[in-house]
Formats: sequence, C-alpha cells, structure tokens
Amino acid sequence: MKRILIRSGKSPFRVASPTEFIHQDLIGTNTGNLLFSDSAHKMLTTPNTEVTSNGIRTNPSAERAAEINEQYDVFVVPLANAFRPQFQGSLDRLSTLIERLTIPVVVFGVGAQATDDYTTEMLKPMEASVKRFARAVLDRSASIGVRGELTARYLRDHGVPDDGIDIMGCPSMFLYGDRFPEIRATEITAGSRLAINLSPNAIPVGPVAGIAAHAHAHYPNLTYYAQNLVDAELLLWGDTTPESGFEDPFPLQLSHALLRENKVRMPLDPETWIDELRGYDFAYGTRIHGNIAALLAGTPAVVLTHDSRTLELCRYFDIPHRPLSTLPADTDPRDLHEAADFSAMVKGHAERFERITAFLTRNGLDNAYQHGDGGAAYEARVASLDLPASMEVWDGTEDGHMRYRISRLRERITLSEDKLTRKLTAATKKNDELRAKLTAAEKRAARTADQLDAAVEQLEATRKQLAALERRVTGMEKRVLVRLGPALRRRSRKLSGSTDRH
Repeated sequence: MKRILIRSGKSPFRVASPTEFIHQDLIGTNTGNLLFSDSAHKMLTTPNTEVTSNGIRTNPSAERAAEINEQYDVFVVPLANAFRPQFQGSLDRLSTLIERLTIPVVVFGVGAQATDDYTTEMLKPMEASVKRFARAVLDRSASIGVRGELTARYLRDHGVPDDGIDIMGCPSMFLYGDRFPEIRATEITAGSRLAINLSPNAIPVGPVAGIAAHAHAHYPNLTYYAQNLVDAELLLWGDTTPESGFEDPFPLQLSHALLRENKVRMPLDPETWIDELRGYDFAYGTRIHGNIAALLAGTPAVVLTHDSRTLELCRYFDIPHRPLSTLPADTDPRDLHEAADFSAMVKGHAERFERITAFLTRNGLDNAYQHGDGGAAYEARVASLDLPASMEVWDGTEDGHMRYRISRLRERITLSEDKLTRKLTAATKKNDELRAKLTAAEKRAARTADQLDAAVEQLEATRKQLAALERRVTGMEKRVLVRLGPALRRRSRKLSGSTDRH
C-alpha cells in the first residue's frame, strides 16, 4: 500500500460546518483550492494507495519532516498560482520542508501569475525563491507539472531544463477523468438562471462591478457565487453598512443590492458547488475555478480573463473566454453565451487527460482511471456524506450558528483584553525602566554638576595662583633690571670707548 500525503485544505471526506470552514480556513482563503485538490485526491485513490490530507499550512520543521519521511511514501503538492509575490513566504516554507524530505515529492498544476500580456517583471523579487523551489522538487521527482506555456517558459528562463517540465493544466478539469460532462444546450432569456463570479483584484483591469450591476438590472434570477474567506465571513457575520449608508459598487458589503436581496452564495465543498450549478443556464465571470465548477456541472460558462493565471488555463483547455479589459460595463451575458464554442474544449479533453496521467506515471504514481475503478468508490463515498450547501446571507435569525457567533465574539473580546493587558504590562514595565533610567540620569547630572562646580573652584584658584605668579615674576624682572642696569651701562660705555680708539 503506497501512502500518499497530499497538500490540501481538507480531505474530501471530511464534513465540516460553515463555522469550521471559516475558523480553520479549510479553503485556503479560496474555495477554488478545494476543487483542484479534491480532483487530485480522487485521481490518486486506487486500491493500492492511501491518500491523506496534510492541510493547507506548511510546517517546515525538522520534526514534521521526520514524521512525513517515516509515515508516507510520497508527498503530492497540487498548486495553483504559487509563483506570485504574495505567496513567496509560503513558497519558501514549502521549499524548506521539501529540502528536509527524503521521499519523492510530486508537484503539479503550479503556475506563474503575471499580467494578461504575460509580462513577468513583477516576479523578479522572488526569482531566488522560485529557483530554490524548483531545485528542491526536481531533486525528488522527474518533473514539475505546470499549468501552461507561460509557466513552462518562466521556469526554463530560470534554468529548469525542458525535460524537467510537463505541461498538464489544472487537476480540477479532470475531476471525472477522461470523460468531460456534456455541456447542455441552453438559451438565455430574461428569466434564465445565471451564475456570476467576480474577483476584487480584477477591478483595475476592467469594469467587473459594472458588468455585475448590468446583469443584476436585467436578469432577476442572477446569483453571485463568491469564493473568498472574507466573503464567507461577511455572510456569517454581516456588517453595518445598510445602517451606515456606506456603498461600494463591488459586492463586499451588505448594502450592495446582491447581498440585500440574498443573491449571494459561498460554496464550501466542490461536490455541492457543482451540484448547485447544474441548476443554472449559464455562468460567467473572472474566477477560473468558479467557471470550471460550472463546466463540470455541464453548465455553459465563459471566463472573463484578467491575468495570466486565468488566461493560461483557458488557452490550454480551450475554455471559452473574453479579455475583461475589452468589455464594456453593459456587457450582456446573452452575447457571451451565444459566442461561446465548447467543441475544442471537449474534443481535446482525452488527449490532455493522457498528458496528466503520463506525468503521474513518469513520477511513479498510479491513477484511479487506469489503475483502479475510475473513481467509483470515491464518488460513492462522497455521495454518502451530508456536505453543507453553499452559505447564504444571514438574516439575523437562528441558523444553528448562534452559539459560535457568541462564543467567537467572547473569544475576540477576551483576546483583545489579554492583548491590551499585555500591552499595558509591557508599557508599565517600559515606563518603570524609563523612570529608573531618568533617576539614574538625574543622579549622574547632579554628580556632574558637583564636579563642574569643583572644577570651576579649582580653575578660579588656579587663576589666582597664576596671577600671583605673574606678579612675582614681574617684580623679579624689575629687581633684576635695577641690579643689572648700572653694570650694563658701564659695560656699554667701555665697549664704546674701545671702538673709538680704533
């Protein structure tokens, strides 16, 4: 039995409550992370493997590395846009852990995040970290699995050889193995159910908030599927923006129309996320995994690309997409739907599946589709679970999480009080130290003043002594002149007379 440790926010078989998702951040700040890690988990589950989730946070200690070396046969690391400045610290910790491992380490789906024109200038500050990571992984595996051509080129530019790179996209697209769900033929009308997904970091690229506002105004059955941890916290806790009157065009506050009308959902598990999206006629937006979830549900979807991480996957998988920067705020989803062609995506799926399974084989890993039951046991086990539905906007009534809210508020108050107490104690200690230093300084100043007074007195005495000495010297000079004067005059006359005779 091969024991596989996989980096993921949680096991696909763990049933967690919304409050657990939030409190423990089981999604790694973004639900999309679970979509590709669950797919990897399923892909690696065979009769001869045991797959265990390591969690999303990296413990790079020597003790943890020793445990992994002893308990597991391989460490699998599905990643997304890991080559980005915001992830540098996490990447370094991951490198430290990998460098301490003696078992194989297989990384796949990793990508470089750049602008939508593939400019990687912003990644220069982390070049050393990327090189270190690639070196550590390739010392323990045959190759690194990357999202697409941009990331492959980026690694080649940093010294990784061609045979150390395999382009294999993202595991999320292979949740159902070599078969891709049939994309349903739908028609968009004013009454159609639409799912939109939005990224706050896409705001500088194009009118993403305006596109959402236009859809909200014209399609009453629109739902916004959020994905970030901050969105989940907003849905659970709420805020006071309706009372304060604060408004933002992007749906980040309860004052936004989509939240006021309870048209926002936050998916927690890929299984329920995909199942919910089967009930929609069309999905679109800037979230790559939000749209992949829809495609896996058989729902037509179009990605509005705004950076390299979304564009790279769309190009590799032939996912219909449009550059966000070229779209107006009044973009109609009907136009996006009518222009979308899914034939290349579906037709090329089998070949792309062969690439990812070849990558796994090259790195010593079997897969459920070629060496198992095609994922049937995995699917049956997931289907038996009572996984939570997507979160909705809390309306203030009892929803089963009131105890958590009260307990969490109490914890935060206690933590704030403890933090304040520690700060006060530290400030008091520092104040006492400063007071002691001030007292010591005052004593030193007093001693210095006494020494200065003594020095002044000594200087005055010395001045008096010098004056007296000057007077004595002057008197001595006068007496000497008085005594020597006649003799000098006689000597002078004698010399003068002698000169005259000559």
